[in-house]
This record gives sequence, structure tokens and C-alpha cells, in this order.
Amino acid sequence: MAGCLGGGGSDGLTIGHLAPMGNVLGVGSKRTAEMAVEELNEDGGFNGEEAELITKDTRTDPSEAQSVTEELIQQENVDLLVGTFNSETTQSILDLTSEFDVPFMITGSAAPSLITDSVGSDYEQYKNVFRIGPINSDFQAESIADYCAYLNERHDWSRVAFLRDQAEWTTPFGDQIPDLLSERGLELVYEDALSIEGTDFGPVMSDINDSDADFVLRFFAHIDGGDMLTRWQEGQYEFGIEGVHVPGMHPSYNQLYSGAATYETTSQSGAAGVTPITERTQPFVESYAERYQDAEDAPIQAPMYMGFNTYDGISVFKEVVDAMGTTSTRDNLDDFVGEMLDVDFTGVAGQVSFYGEGSEYPHDVQEERGGDDTITNYPVTQWVSETELECVYPEQHRTADHQMPTWMQ
Repeated sequence: MAGCLGGGGSDGLTIGHLAPMGNVLGVGSKRTAEMAVEELNEDGGFNGEEAELITKDTRTDPSEAQSVTEELIQQENVDLLVGTFNSETTQSILDLTSEFDVPFMITGSAAPSLITDSVGSDYEQYKNVFRIGPINSDFQAESIADYCAYLNERHDWSRVAFLRDQAEWTTPFGDQIPDLLSERGLELVYEDALSIEGTDFGPVMSDINDSDADFVLRFFAHIDGGDMLTRWQEGQYEFGIEGVHVPGMHPSYNQLYSGAATYETTSQSGAAGVTPITERTQPFVESYAERYQDAEDAPIQAPMYMGFNTYDGISVFKEVVDAMGTTSTRDNLDDFVGEMLDVDFTGVAGQVSFYGEGSEYPHDVQEERGGDDTITNYPVTQWVSETELECVYPEQHRTADHQMPTWMQ
């Protein structure tokens, strides 16, 4: 390993943040990273040291991510890397971070393979890698299937159309959703994987309508479903739109589409701060909104899901280096890993703890489960007006019951 290039401790503590800055999700993550560093510096620092934050734009491009990550590691001597959004970009820098023993906290990418094909296949080489959130796509698939069972209980919806991005993070959904729905007594009546390069939703909506689906379960991160939602509202199609829609997490999304997103749902880390997932969730969102209410660029009211995880990641980092008694993480990687595996941290998006070596998902954030064994740390929100969201699942975080579109009632 590259111990010859020491960490940034001798030159001051440095945290590197990676995000697509042309994306509002990346902007929100950068802002929460700044909030965390500023607040924690004021609260005694990181083992007594003040941290410097440096953000680099990955542009959602693997080659660009490799370039800026190398700069952060070799020129800035970072003690921690945090961030990244799409799984393909995250995958592209795993070898680089492990080569130089740099702790790397993933805060935006959900593909299970990021963990199973790195830490899970060569623990010693990739032990620097941890995922703060969201829960991986295998757990997301299970959680969403249980949410579908809730929709069946509430509305008697049993016929499901299934759409997804053609992207790494959705592969587990394609592999697992059909069986998970069948196990819960639901029928899959339509299925398609859509190109992230562009989709004509006219034929898609017609096909779903012809399938007589009760609702569409869609997983979009790279596809903006705004055209789909506009067609849905204008055509008053007789099916709900459920699942995961990352663009729809934008706090002003429904206003941007003149209310077309009303009644759509999306799962998202932190539930946009509309429900007290922990005692820290809503104060965090209120602080964010106050700080950025006059910002010229979005997101203003809340940071979107990656920002919740980035804030938690930097907060966990402080707890760990305080326990280590040093911020020189790259020269003390084994100690860092040991402390990380002892973490049980109450964050703004939920409780943070990690699977250990030898588990199916070593160093992955653990899912939380309720009394009925259903996953609880992947909450679902629903647009109920142009400006308002409610949390509709799971029960312990629910602020309102799920509503079907008025034209279906």
C-alpha cells in the first residue's frame, strides 16, 4: 500500500468532497458538507483540529472523477474522501482510494457491487471503503416491495408496471423485484428498462395503460420523469406513480412542473426532513433552509438525499478521529477501520452503523428494521400539493396516509 505518501495531518486536516456540481443534488451535498465542517470546527474540531473542506466536481463522469480524486489525494493530501453520486463514477475511483489508504465514505451511490466487489472480494485492499447511505439497492428492493404491499392493503392495488433506468444501481431491482412482488401476492403486468440517453414517454404511458396496471413502480435517477408526470396529470391515467424518482426529490420540483408531480411518491434518505426520523432530522433541515434561503441556485429548502448522508458522514468522521486520538487516518487505517466498525451514530437520516468483515456487505451501512422486520430507513414521501410533501411510509415515520390521485377516487 502507498504509505510512503502520508495523510494531510502534518499540513492540517483536509476533507475532500466529490459531487456532480452541475446537478442540484451535488449542490445540496456540497452545502451540507460545508455546514458539517463549519459546525464541527466550532464544536472543538476533529480531535482538536480544524478541518478544511475541498470540493471537486466529478461531472458524473468516471474519467473526470478519477482526475479530481487523484488531485485530492496526491496534491491536497486529504484525510477523508466523501461523496459521489452515480455508481459508475464511484466504481471508477475505488482502486485509487485504496491504493493510497484514503478513507472513502460513499454518500450517494446504491449499487451493492460497490461493496461486494471491493471490500467483499478483497477486504485487505479495500477496507478503506464505507457506505454511509443510502442503503444498498438489495435492501431498497426489499423495502419498496413491502411498500407495494402497503399500497395493496390501502387501495387494493395489486397489478404493477415496473420501469427502471438502464444503470448499475437498478440492476438489483431488475433481478429481484418480480419475485419480491410475487411473494407479496402482487402481479407484474409490464416491465421495461429505459435508456438514460432519452425516452419518449408517449408510447410508454400507452403501454402501461394497456396493461391495466394499478400503479407504476419506477426507479429513475438519471431520467427526469417530468414529461411522464405531465402526461399522467393531463391524461388522468388510471394508475399511480410510485417508487424512486431522484429528480422528484428536488424541493421545488413540483412547482417547476406546475403541480404535475402531485400524488407521485419517491423513497429518499432523510424523507426530505418532513418527519422526525431522529431528533436531529428536522433541526438540520431548518438550519439548512435558514442558511440557504437567499441562495441563487437550488436546492434551497432541503439538500436532497445525498446531502443528508454527506452531513452524517462527516459527523461520523469526527466521532471516529476523536476516538482514535489522531486525524492522521491514512497512516493509521487499521485503527480507523476498527473505530468505524464500532460506530452506532444517530444521524440526520437515521442510525448509522456498519456491517463487519465476513458479512455479505462488509462496511455497508446497515438497514434498520421495525418490529415486523420491515426496513424502516428508506422512507417514502408523496407530493400532496405544489409545495408540500408528506411521509407516507413506513408507519413509524408517517405524517399522512398515502393518497391516490383525485381522478382515481
